[in-house]
Amino acid sequence: MNKTVIDTKKAPSAIGPYIQGATIENFVFTSGQLGIDPTTGEYPEGGVVAQAHQSMKNVEAVLVAGGSDLNKIIKTTIFVKDLGDFAAVNEVYGSYFKEGFPARSCVEVARLPKDGLVEIECIAYK
Repeated sequence: MNKTVIDTKKAPSAIGPYIQGATIENFVFTSGQLGIDPTTGEYPEGGVVAQAHQSMKNVEAVLVAGGSDLNKIIKTTIFVKDLGDFAAVNEVYGSYFKEGFPARSCVEVARLPKDGLVEIECIAYK
């Protein structure tokens, strides 16, 4: 199996020793995508809703760069700073799927990088 690294300017650069994502055979694996705007390097204003939208846009950018798209996601994991934001994040997340939903986990975490409010990762097929 050959791993191909995904690197796109349409999603934030990695802020540590990891990559945005990778493809192996017909699968695409994304790293967790924070809600950071890749053009500014900052979180958008608007709290968890704005960060959730940006996180999904970043996931989509990595998937497209890897030859996939949102409708080919098999599994996502959502990390939230506050599970009290679940309903708001859920509404944003659900709005990005047109052909059914993937399997998903959502967990509350003590802290996210750069004090983010939400981070989303996924596994998709090409």
